[in-house]
Amino acid sequence: MSARDEVLARIRRARGDAAVPPVDRAYRTADGRPAGDPALLDLLVDRLEDYKATVLRCSPGDIAATAGAALAEVDGSVVVAPGVPAAWRPDRVTEDDGRPAVALAEHAATVTGVAVAIADTGTLVLDGSPLSGRRALSLLPDFLVCVVEAAQVVGTVPEGLAVLDPVAPLTMISGPSATSDIELQRVEGVHGPRTLVVVLVE
Repeated sequence: MSARDEVLARIRRARGDAAVPPVDRAYRTADGRPAGDPALLDLLVDRLEDYKATVLRCSPGDIAATAGAALAEVDGSVVVAPGVPAAWRPDRVTEDDGRPAVALAEHAATVTGVAVAIADTGTLVLDGSPLSGRRALSLLPDFLVCVVEAAQVVGTVPEGLAVLDPVAPLTMISGPSATSDIELQRVEGVHGPRTLVVVLVE
């Protein structure tokens, strides 16, 4: 018998014949508003700003200029996910060519798209697709710019999960990287970028 089998056997003996209670599935699974609803966009902005992210709203034709303005004070090179459209790319960017992940730390900033954005929680989800880029791309450079299109903004977590591939390498971002584990003091940049700028395309 393996250690796992022994542990499970002990649990079964401790439980006896007690039936597993039914799981309550009455929780809210949909916001009721369509993706991209203006009220959802406002809610997403409110949540992101509360998490100390910067949100820049723009029209579809101004994505590159808006991203470029966000990156104007960044001192160093900027890398973009390979699937980021040319019309979204500001000047002076380098496309991620799949070099070892540690090499990404040499770049000062990253520009990516997202798979979906969840308004209720202010969460951006990257899925490892060419538009989002590999996970290390959004974690190693210290400055992250994510482009979010209005149609990608849904209300609830269940709605967001419904459009994602469950086996994709998902990265969920709610504001700049921060932790309060050390003496309850907020420290930014521990597990990822210290600065998050969201370009919201309306």
